[in-house]
Amino acid sequence: MSLAAGPDAPAPAEPDARAFRGALRQFVGNVSVITVGSGEERSGLVVTSAISLSAEPPLLRACVNRSASAWPLLGRYGCFGWNALGAGHQAIAERFSGFGGIKGAERFAGADWVSAVTGAPLLADAPAAFDCSVEEMIDRATHSILIGRVRAIREAPGQGALVYWQGAYRRMEP
Repeated sequence: MSLAAGPDAPAPAEPDARAFRGALRQFVGNVSVITVGSGEERSGLVVTSAISLSAEPPLLRACVNRSASAWPLLGRYGCFGWNALGAGHQAIAERFSGFGGIKGAERFAGADWVSAVTGAPLLADAPAAFDCSVEEMIDRATHSILIGRVRAIREAPGQGALVYWQGAYRRMEP
């Protein structure tokens, strides 16, 4: 089947959001939690669009929906934690996804949190956790592209990974 269209063929319709999200579910995404704030003003969210941007200097990139409760805190605090989740962290992913209506600082319950250089909350037993300062936020459509400069790294190897595929969390055991 050829996808080439002749010069008189109408332009194909742009995919709708539902079709786009459905196609994206074919990708395997690393499950990370972005954490920001302190005390009762802490919040965070799950992202599957977090990746490395540069090794020199060490930069990370994530896409954050501007309607997320954590989004305004990123500008206010100027720092965040990026916590890669391990195979045993599905409950944390569910809390930070808002399952059961859990919001704000309540999402941090049931896990041990530490800080490094910036004071951003880092999951103590995350396979990898990055303490970042906000380098830049670039608004596009419904999201901001968050670029973070890594200030400190914590590792707890041997935890496997939690991934998101086909609309569900899946464990990858070591």
